[in-house]
Amino acid sequence: MSALAQQTSPSRVRGAIESVDAETLTVKSRSGEDVKLTMTGDIRVLGIVKIALSDIKVGSFIGSTTVPGQDGGDDAVEVHVFPEDMRGTGEGSRPYDLKPNSTMTNATVAQTVAGNDGHTLTIKYKDGEKKVMVGPDTPVVTYVPAGKSDLKPGAKVIAFMKKLPDGSFETNRVSVGRDGLTPPM
Repeated sequence: MSALAQQTSPSRVRGAIESVDAETLTVKSRSGEDVKLTMTGDIRVLGIVKIALSDIKVGSFIGSTTVPGQDGGDDAVEVHVFPEDMRGTGEGSRPYDLKPNSTMTNATVAQTVAGNDGHTLTIKYKDGEKKVMVGPDTPVVTYVPAGKSDLKPGAKVIAFMKKLPDGSFETNRVSVGRDGLTPPM
């Protein structure tokens, strides 16, 4: 059994689209596996584009993958800004599968402080708060409207998937990088 098949559901597959038809999306995962996903009738496709760190304001609702930093804080691996209609999505902090020891925190920016080596964001969620260091090379992205027509061979995606009782996988949400961008989350 592949490592992918052993994962608990729901989970994610990150990679490049190999092929797409009316109902099936085939993704070549980062580990090299071909993953076939049945797209649900209510699939939500979101585009991902780069933005500037300065676009993050107090009150922005963000998600950030972090790893433990040397100073005891958290260092951002990536930051994504949710549009207002996605405010509250997955609010909180939990282990994440992007990197070893990584955490995903979705929260509201309470404070942003510029420093010599980046920005420190204080983010607050219902059960706590974190200080996140965002370095100058940390990818910062946001979501833009997209549709199934954006799902093309070669596009980089992160697809949220669920394993069905028959062993197949389905997806109802795919984030696709625009202009060759690989979604960093």
